[in-house]
Amino acid sequence: CVHVVVQQHRARLISRRNYITVTSDPASVEEKICLTVYENKVRQTMRTCHAYKIRVHFNAEHPGFYEQLLVFKFKTDPLSSDMFEIMRLLEVMHQTSFNEEVLPTVTNSLRTLQTVEQVPPEAQCSDVITHACWACRSDALFPAFLCHRNLFMDLEMRSLNWTNYSQRFHLLLHLEELQLKTDIEKYNQDDVVMFRHKNNADLIVFPVIRLFKNGTRFSITFVINRMPLCMQHRAAALVYKHRLREVLFPTGQLSSHHSHLQRLVGLESNPEQCKAIQHIVAGTAKPAPYLLFGPPGTGKTEALVEAIRQIVKTQPSSTILACAPSNSATDHLCEKILAGKIDNHKLYRLYAVHCSVKNIPTNVKVFPPKEELVKYKIIVTTLLNAGRYVTGGIPPGHYTYIFVDEAGQAAETECIIPIAGLLKPDTCQLVLAGDPKQLGPIITSRMAKKHGMGEHYVYGVYSTETRVGCVNRFVTKLLRNYRSHRAILTIPNELFYKGELLPHAPKKKCNSYCKWNRLPKEGFPLIFHGVAGINERDANNPSLYNVAEVEVLKEYLKSIFDHLHKKGVTKIQSGEIGIITPYRKQVEKIQTALQMDKDLRKEDLENIEVGSVEQFQGKEFNVILVSTVRSNPKLSAQKERFTLGFVSNEKRFNVAMTRAQALLIVVGDPRALKTDNIWNKFIYYCFRNGAYRGITVSDVEEEEKALTMWLSAADEVEIQTHVCYFQVHSMVLTKSG
Repeated sequence: CVHVVVQQHRARLISRRNYITVTSDPASVEEKICLTVYENKVRQTMRTCHAYKIRVHFNAEHPGFYEQLLVFKFKTDPLSSDMFEIMRLLEVMHQTSFNEEVLPTVTNSLRTLQTVEQVPPEAQCSDVITHACWACRSDALFPAFLCHRNLFMDLEMRSLNWTNYSQRFHLLLHLEELQLKTDIEKYNQDDVVMFRHKNNADLIVFPVIRLFKNGTRFSITFVINRMPLCMQHRAAALVYKHRLREVLFPTGQLSSHHSHLQRLVGLESNPEQCKAIQHIVAGTAKPAPYLLFGPPGTGKTEALVEAIRQIVKTQPSSTILACAPSNSATDHLCEKILAGKIDNHKLYRLYAVHCSVKNIPTNVKVFPPKEELVKYKIIVTTLLNAGRYVTGGIPPGHYTYIFVDEAGQAAETECIIPIAGLLKPDTCQLVLAGDPKQLGPIITSRMAKKHGMGEHYVYGVYSTETRVGCVNRFVTKLLRNYRSHRAILTIPNELFYKGELLPHAPKKKCNSYCKWNRLPKEGFPLIFHGVAGINERDANNPSLYNVAEVEVLKEYLKSIFDHLHKKGVTKIQSGEIGIITPYRKQVEKIQTALQMDKDLRKEDLENIEVGSVEQFQGKEFNVILVSTVRSNPKLSAQKERFTLGFVSNEKRFNVAMTRAQALLIVVGDPRALKTDNIWNKFIYYCFRNGAYRGITVSDVEEEEKALTMWLSAADEVEIQTHVCYFQVHSMVLTKSG
């Protein structure tokens, strides 16, 4: 590849040789000529001595980052065969508009970035292990190899089972805590000068800090919040006390085989959803959990809400605890339940003590006493906050149904927080809803992740369909997708769901962009736009951004606004447009660029959501734009192993590609993305269906091949008084003067 050739011929990147000097305007830095060009400003000049001028014309249809070698060959004598070369590397950043906010600032190499983002192996720090005692919250340190030698051997030699359940998860939680502490301690600082913020209200939670004088120096130490870990330790310890074997390792032998299934009117058009609701309401799986597999857009949460509505309607004495891993997912679940015509006096949404209260109604800001809580028909809260019910003494058996939505996003030890202590196996039906093909929990310890910290044992048991007998009584996989246009759904369906998903999205909604004038192919609302970008990062910040992709996103947004205005839409509603990108810094760059652009800031940007993949799981938007960020390293960069990082994570890919209803636009560098099998299939799918725009991989590869052969060739090209005409991709060098 050209990158290797540049490294091999780096010696020819010199300023002066044999009394020949090559200069340029702008001047070269480390023998690189770096240009930034904007529309209608495309001309730069280089000078060779005082006699000859070469004018460089840059012509690119698409914004992005372009590189090309410029090689001067000279003969020392017209009659001699002796030649020498002087080379320059041209780097051109093409932008459609000037915007200082999104230009690269101080940057470092990707080698440094990869070092920062790497998670150190646990083996480097396994001499001691932190004992996270949930009862006394002690931080006692003790030798891991002396006290846990058998447990470490158990991790390697034995799979998870009922006998080793608690001790195994205790150890995995210890490993996770150790890694969390190791990671956060990297940010500790000594001798830091502190200044008071103008808004003293921001410091109200730090009464000691409010007393300091401006300019005072501090040592700053970061510590993790151990409460979530303590809750998980307690849950893992209580599974034996509450006899949860059939809940955690279901066999189906104790489940009901002749439960009456009530007839559901109005749901006959979706047999999978109807069957799931019937079995949940009847509690056919109890004491085993009922598992609802909900691929994107198949109505998983709607099925849970309808089941809750039917329970309230037909079982007046039943009580329900509904949970989700995050506050946003829990709020979404709560809103859906209330929208299902449930009397809001029967429902209580319990928030954590530390949760911001500005958007919480006053009637739910105080944790009521146990006597008040048990009067509510439905309690909705997060998994972690449900642990307060165990602490508060709510007895096992009080709840007849426990629902966990988005269960795949939580570790198993998080999921059992509301179970171990509140669930009585023979009287309570547990319902787990989620999709193992979407994002799972964030596990920082590689050893803990390797040994199952991020996986649910029940998923593995039910997937075999052998230990639980009749699967309909225990698990349902929803198959009808009510969200996305068929073109958007095809690749995720083939890659992750065996082609079983059936497109059932309302045509009026999913076809709303099929006649958009920017579509490469009418009626096919999907675009992959190839961009020759470059990865940048600010000093002391490991997060990446890509200016070229920001430029492309802005142009698409302007066109989308024009399309909506022609249809009479003047205010963008929530849920219309979402922008997904894997890096926090790219989120910031996109948000800043939208506000700085003179055309876009005239528009209503308030409801355009920009965020990471994690922020979009469980959500849907009419239009989704994706910026993948990662690009090939510069030719002048040090040779190193290139990786896509977590951009190549298949679950992130699945979530990002399945949020759109009517239009999906993906912006990325095909040269980098094609190295990943899943991304390669997606790009080829777009190309095959006429939905590809931007730079093409084949052109770049042919150019690199030709340049490699040219630099390596033994034949000599005579240059006497000027540089010969030489054409390259997106650049033309011509004689002038």
